Amino acid sequence: MRRFGKLIRLRPEHRAEYLRLHAEVWPEVLAMISACHLRNYSIFLEGDLLFSYAEYVGEDYAADMAKMAADPVTRRWWQLTDPCQEQTGGAVPGEWWTPMREVFHHD
Repeated sequence: MRRFGKLIRLRPEHRAEYLRLHAEVWPEVLAMISACHLRNYSIFLEGDLLFSYAEYVGEDYAADMAKMAADPVTRRWWQLTDPCQEQTGGAVPGEWWTPMREVFHHD
């Protein structure tokens, strides 16, 4: 199992819309998250920063993320959520959310 923490900025003018969308996530989007072997997926909000946490339990992360990115329903979902966000200064080419480095973990 691999853990991922990622960060992105929430555009203040889209805060209410983003929160509304995530209060009613489409069942097909949730099913795709599970089908791509992500577990314990959470998004936290502090001020204007969104922090996501997920555990990956699959064998091929790149293939699973490509599968998710190719899903038509997920792509429509992202068309609604992406305008609510803006990348942070630490964004990495090819990644929408900024990957974070894990510095501590205890089971």
